[in-house]
Amino acid sequence: MILSMNLRSLALAPAFAVVFALASALPAAAEKIPLNELSRYLNSFRTAVADFTQVNPNGSVTTGKVFIHRPNRVRFEYNGDDTLVLASAGQVAVYDGKSNSGRPQQYPLSRTPLSIILADNINLGRANMVTGHSEQKNTTVVTAQDPANPQYGNIQLVFTANPTQLRQWVVTDDAGKKTTVILGEMQTGVSIPSSRFIIQ
Repeated sequence: MILSMNLRSLALAPAFAVVFALASALPAAAEKIPLNELSRYLNSFRTAVADFTQVNPNGSVTTGKVFIHRPNRVRFEYNGDDTLVLASAGQVAVYDGKSNSGRPQQYPLSRTPLSIILADNINLGRANMVTGHSEQKNTTVVTAQDPANPQYGNIQLVFTANPTQLRQWVVTDDAGKKTTVILGEMQTGVSIPSSRFIIQ
């Protein structure tokens, strides 16, 4: 918050005092969290569970719970919906409860930027992986892509500091469509049965 200034007293002050007063009144710019610290944080846990709110490309909003089990496993359960998204064994499967086929749509996990934070060893310092790293509204925002396949899109990660925590991600797919996932309080180091990630 920018502190209020007494403009009348500033007008009477010598020029150097005005400069000092203005500098003192402005809030110190929050520093972005270094990439090596963000990589350390993401590698510090293998499992995590959190409630989430998802903003879909068409503007609709859904909620649910996400289960992460690195490497390469994630499960999205949606509230009030039979939709289920699973990633395991290098594949992503989307079960749509409204579909009559009963079979999931499947595609390689490597084709989604989400694979970056599901990797066994996350290294945001890898050459050509991070395309953006900035401080925005007291958060650190990192945009990352697969250096070998930038055409698959990117993921924008939003972190808060003290302590470092992942709060949100935005996946932009190969068609340019954006899906935002806003995380609730994340529980890490939890026990998640491997059976929850089996793709039928």
